[in-house]
Amino acid sequence: MTFQVATAFTVNGRAVRMDVDPRESLLDVVRERLGLSGTKKGCDHGQCGACTVHLDGRRIVSCLLPAVQANGRAVTTIEGVSDPGGPLHPLQQAFIDHDALQCGYCTPGQVMSGLACIAEGHAGDDDEIREYMSGNLCRCGAYPGILEAVRETAIRWEG
Repeated sequence: MTFQVATAFTVNGRAVRMDVDPRESLLDVVRERLGLSGTKKGCDHGQCGACTVHLDGRRIVSCLLPAVQANGRAVTTIEGVSDPGGPLHPLQQAFIDHDALQCGYCTPGQVMSGLACIAEGHAGDDDEIREYMSGNLCRCGAYPGILEAVRETAIRWEG
């Protein structure tokens, strides 16, 4: 018999209550148990950024966080960035406008990190954006478009 821990948190504004195995990652709970497959499993070691989500407004790699540590907290995934059926978030639209994706696998994590980069005030210039986005890898090499998308969105939010 597996030990389970009662856990309650919100995901994209929706209250979630479930029993989780203390070894279960937030990434696995979000993808496998809640069916929110936008957050991707890349390396499963916290090195690629594909699983980036926001926890209480701060970006984290969800593959490294035990789901029990989300208890009482707010999780935002890529599915929670804009309203379903509504317009895309400006950063999501900027990714499209600047061809900031190719295969798209890293895109959800890149968007979540880009949003945090801007919100944290680390989008002042290209070098700063590169530094604060460096935890997200893109095997296709869409970095120039990603940089442009984050820069443009940061300028629009400031202006």
